This record gives sequence, structure tokens and C-alpha cells, in this order.
Amino acid sequence: MKPLDFIKSCISNGRIYWTYHVNMRLRERHIPRQSIISSVDTYEVIEEYKDDKYLPSFLIYATHANEVFHLHVAMDSNNDVVIIITAYKPSSDKWESNGKTRRML
Repeated sequence: MKPLDFIKSCISNGRIYWTYHVNMRLRERHIPRQSIISSVDTYEVIEEYKDDKYLPSFLIYATHANEVFHLHVAMDSNNDVVIIITAYKPSSDKWESNGKTRRML
């Protein structure tokens, strides 16, 4: 299964591990969990970190209610779950206006 299909399937079916870090950031950044779940059809992989320290991970672009946000998720295919590491709204000083391309510094 392609990584994006696996991620969407896990999110849609509630096979999600929410890290302590993301739970803290969601509150601070005013991103409801339901927005992450409801926006699954808008997910796009914008960066891949296949050799990440523990598990392959991906930066996901998503939209909900006309707001753009990014998710950093890891794929734990052995346990059939995704791990949501963090979520944030991309800032214009670090991201191009499309929200998908990093600005060159």
C-alpha cells in the first residue's frame, strides 16, 4: 500500500496514536483533533523522511474549513497505526503562499 493510502486508511479508521507532543501543540495552535480527522480527503504528502530515526515519516498538507495545516506523521505498518507527531499552521515566513513549498532562506 502506498504511504498516503496507508495514512488515510489509518486516520479514517481511528488507528491513530496521538503523541503527548501533538496533544500539547493542538491546544496551543487551536487545531481540533476533529479537523485532522475530517480533512483526510485533502491530505497530500509534501515531504518524505523515509530514513527517519524510528519509523518512516511524512509531512502532510491538509485543509479544513479554509484553513491550511501540516501534520508530521510516522507510519507504523507493523502495528497498523499512524503516529501523529505534531501539527501546525504553516507560517508565511517559512512556507510559500501555496503552503506546500518551503521558502529558500
